[in-house]
Amino acid sequence: MSDIFKILQQAQQVQSKMQQIQDELAQRSVTGTAGGGMVTVHADGKGTVKKIKIDPSVVNPADIEMLEDLIAIAVGEAQKKANDLAQEEMAKMTGGMNLPFKLPF
Repeated sequence: MSDIFKILQQAQQVQSKMQQIQDELAQRSVTGTAGGGMVTVHADGKGTVKKIKIDPSVVNPADIEMLEDLIAIAVGEAQKKANDLAQEEMAKMTGGMNLPFKLPF
């Protein structure tokens, strides 16, 4: 019976640590850029976009599609960096074990 309590206690510790990691990721920041830095996206460590900076020289009313593409690329880069950061933090918690499931953040 003590094994069950031990397992439950370990599960609670893991859940607590996961919440702590999520809180820490929300406080971290990553940056994605495109067009040689003409578009910069700042996101938190969970991938939530917080700020977008656009160099005025890239704003051309005749070519909005290029600006849209640059924004999409920069957002994707920031989100990839956030995902990599989350994977890195989880690896610290799991001792580098590859988990057979996707993280919830």
